[in-house]
Amino acid sequence: MRFAAIADVHGNYLALEAVLADIRAQGVDDIVNLGDMASGPLDGRRTMDALMALDAVHVLGNHDRYLIDRPPEQMGSWERPVIAQLDTSHLDWLRAVPPTLVFRDQVYLCHATPGSDEVYWLDTVLPDGSVKMASLETIEAAAEAISQSLILCAHTHIARAVKLRDGRIVVNPGSVGSPGYRAKHPFPHVVEAGTPDARYAILELRDGSWRLTFRHVPYDHDAMAALARKNGQPELASALATGWIR
Repeated sequence: MRFAAIADVHGNYLALEAVLADIRAQGVDDIVNLGDMASGPLDGRRTMDALMALDAVHVLGNHDRYLIDRPPEQMGSWERPVIAQLDTSHLDWLRAVPPTLVFRDQVYLCHATPGSDEVYWLDTVLPDGSVKMASLETIEAAAEAISQSLILCAHTHIARAVKLRDGRIVVNPGSVGSPGYRAKHPFPHVVEAGTPDARYAILELRDGSWRLTFRHVPYDHDAMAALARKNGQPELASALATGWIR
């Protein structure tokens, strides 16, 4: 088994196009998408059209859910720019996407954790706003009910892999389209990838063991930074241009 995992595109269609081209260049046919597809001040409609046309397996992210579980006046700053771009077909498609899924009997897929699409799994935020890897005990506790040998999550935009003591592996492929953001919960903090590249992962089961490759893909990030700046999101523009929130 060999496949690619993408996540957290957040309306960045140029990053998505670059990642899909790189996946094809690597000779990979199967793709799983871990959610947060359209939300953000970029081009959600074009991104959704591309993802809906893709032969892939999808799970719903928290920002995808926000587009379909509340009226526009209750949406946040990353949903309000997008909801006007989408039509009924996009929203109906999102309503049919499950929050978790098992891929080919051996890979568990979720957006954040098995029980929540909003809780960090492999990372934790301290009261002072610093972000670090979660404890092994915390990570294992969230995986307790999962039997699959490979577990995929997303949400934090941080590419990371953790091997559990029983041999299972939990992997976050990183973000395709958003290399930095500011968040308020559980404490105010900033996540920064450090480069503007689009990120994804290739997973391969060989001789009974999972092999993992994190991929960083250059693309025209300056164009997407300009779009974010035009749409009133200077911090996201900084992240898209540099990988840092400034």
